[in-house]
Amino acid sequence: MSNVTTMDNVIPGSDIVKSAARLGAEVKNIRLSDGLSGEVFRAISQLLVEHKVIFFRDQGHLDDAEQQRFAVRLGSLIPRTIKGTSTPEMAPGRGSGRADQMHIDLSFGDSCPKISVLRGGVITPGGDDIIWSNTAAAYLDLPQPLRMLADNLWAVHCSAYECTVTRHAIEMDTEQFDDVFTGTICETACPVVRVHPETGERLLVLGHSVQNFVGLEKYASQKLFERLRSYLTAPENTVRWSWKSGDVVICDNRATECYAVKESSVRHRVERRIAIDEDMPLSVVGLRGGPCAWSGRSLHLR
Repeated sequence: MSNVTTMDNVIPGSDIVKSAARLGAEVKNIRLSDGLSGEVFRAISQLLVEHKVIFFRDQGHLDDAEQQRFAVRLGSLIPRTIKGTSTPEMAPGRGSGRADQMHIDLSFGDSCPKISVLRGGVITPGGDDIIWSNTAAAYLDLPQPLRMLADNLWAVHCSAYECTVTRHAIEMDTEQFDDVFTGTICETACPVVRVHPETGERLLVLGHSVQNFVGLEKYASQKLFERLRSYLTAPENTVRWSWKSGDVVICDNRATECYAVKESSVRHRVERRIAIDEDMPLSVVGLRGGPCAWSGRSLHLR
C-alpha cells in the first residue's frame, strides 16, 4: 500500500493526477501556505519522493515572502537561494541554438539542493516550458554493460565551462547573469551514478557542466555523454510542464534533471526559486564528490 493511499484522508487520491508515466503529478484543490498542518506537509514530502516533481496550479496568492515561509516548512533554506531568475541557467544544447540543455538545479556538480520550490511569476503567452527527467528511471533503462560502466564513472564539472557556454548562448544583462553565477571558477569530480539518500535508488546524473569523464579524453567523453544523456531525454523518462502565472512546482533535485524548451526567442518566463537543504553526491561505493585538482592526467580529490 502506497503512502498516498495511507494518507488519503489528508490529500485525497482523486486530487493527485499523474502527469506522465514515470514521474510528475499535479496536486489539485490545495492552497499552499505555511499554515498547512504537519500532516499535509508530510503528505507533500511523500508525494515528492514518489513522483519526483509535483505541480500546483492557481497559487497566485503567494508572494515572495509567503513562498519562503511555505518552503521553510519543507526544510532549511540555502543561503545562496536564487529568487527572481529568467532561466538564464538553461544553457543551449550542445551544437544547437535552443535552450534545452540538461541542468542540475543550482549546482555545478559538487552539491545541489535537495528540493527546489519554484513559483511562476511573469509568464508571457506561450512562455517556455520546462521538462524534468527521472534520473532513476534513466539509470534502470541503461543496458547492463553501460550500467556497469556508469557505476564506476566520474565526471569533472567545471563552473568556468558552464558559465562560458551560458554567457555566449543567452542574451541577458550583466546583473542578471551575476544573480545566478557568482564568478567563482572551480572544478569538482562527482560520480555519474549517485545514490538517493532516502529511497536508495541509483540515479544517472549528468547536468551540463561536465567537462569530461575521468580517464577519458574530450572526444570520447563527449560521445559517452551524448549516449548517457539520451536515456535522460527519452520521452518515457520525462514530463513537460507548461507554465502559468501562479504555478508552484516542487522538485526533488536528487532524482531529477530539468531543462527549458525554448521555442521562440520572444517568449519569456520569470520564476521565483527557493532551494532547500543541500546534499553532497554519494557514489554507489560510498565515495563523495568534491573539489579536485589536476596533476598531469591524474585526478586528485581533496
